[in-house]
Amino acid sequence: MTAPNRVGGPRVAVVTGANRGIGREVVRQLAERGYRVVLGSRKLEKGRSAAARLDPGGERITAVQLDVSDQASVTAMAEWVTRELGRTDVVVNNAAILYDTWAQARTADLAEVQQALDTNLFGAWRVTQALLPLLERSPHPRIVNVSSGGGSLASMTGGTPAYSVSKASLNALTRLLAGELRGRRILVNAICPGWVATDMGGGGGRPVSEGAAGVVWAATLPDDGPTGGFFRDGEPVPW
Repeated sequence: MTAPNRVGGPRVAVVTGANRGIGREVVRQLAERGYRVVLGSRKLEKGRSAAARLDPGGERITAVQLDVSDQASVTAMAEWVTRELGRTDVVVNNAAILYDTWAQARTADLAEVQQALDTNLFGAWRVTQALLPLLERSPHPRIVNVSSGGGSLASMTGGTPAYSVSKASLNALTRLLAGELRGRRILVNAICPGWVATDMGGGGGRPVSEGAAGVVWAATLPDDGPTGGFFRDGEPVPW
């Protein structure tokens, strides 16, 4: 697809899995910073509801249907962004499923693991590939993969196999993309938001705004910022 050349205007950020939790808060914080934000949501009506609460006038935030596990949905989203906005400066791969606290690797349902990989790893991969032509045209391109301490090999001991393996794989993808895209000025980083009080994380965690702030930090890095890193609150996390 050929993108119109729209260099002027606000920077555009695409956030996946953004109708609730960390994703929605990332959308809010980026919009506050003047970004034009595309709020990706598997269920369009939920995305529109979230966008309307955050931006009643619809000037900064637009919801789009986006199921990152469905290539046709990802392609349609990229075509819409290209046609309607003509640019992408930031991609936040936030969509994730299956925090499988009930499972262990030795007895895991591999169909369940595959389902987690299809969203948590391949979903981010699909979205990145689909929007890469626009990112390459941006003067300040950023890719942020929302990962987890559960994907850190240094601290892995057992449990949550689908989630942990998918996030460790997302970290590996982060390193590969960072190395390949360094020469094109695209900064690519993985972010652990910490244990956050969301539907997935459960109660007792830190405020959503704090977890999202680390993601926004990576999305708004200066051009000489780090790439290929794994961070929480702007500080390195062991791989």
